[in-house]
Amino acid sequence: MRPLKTFVSPKERVAIETRAQAAGLSVSAYLRAAALGVRLTSVHDQKAILALLQLNADQGRLGGLLKLWLVSRAGVGVGPGEVRRLLHDIETVQIQLRALIDRL
Repeated sequence: MRPLKTFVSPKERVAIETRAQAAGLSVSAYLRAAALGVRLTSVHDQKAILALLQLNADQGRLGGLLKLWLVSRAGVGVGPGEVRRLLHDIETVQIQLRALIDRL
């Protein structure tokens, strides 16, 4: 690799350093990515994506546990309409979560 020099004002330098830190990158890596048109995400965006993925997985496990309960204890407790509604709600939340994750 070879260095590429550029001149910036003190204010621009601070802005670049701040943005590089927010993206979790060194200044060099940040400038290279930005110059090459790589989509940059902040560390906060990455944490939000991981949190949404975890929530999506939790929803999937909840649906799986509910289905397991239904198989082992069919007809005990609530009626089929309520169960279908709950399964539909879980699926709806999963679809919404996936849409949010895809937008990030």
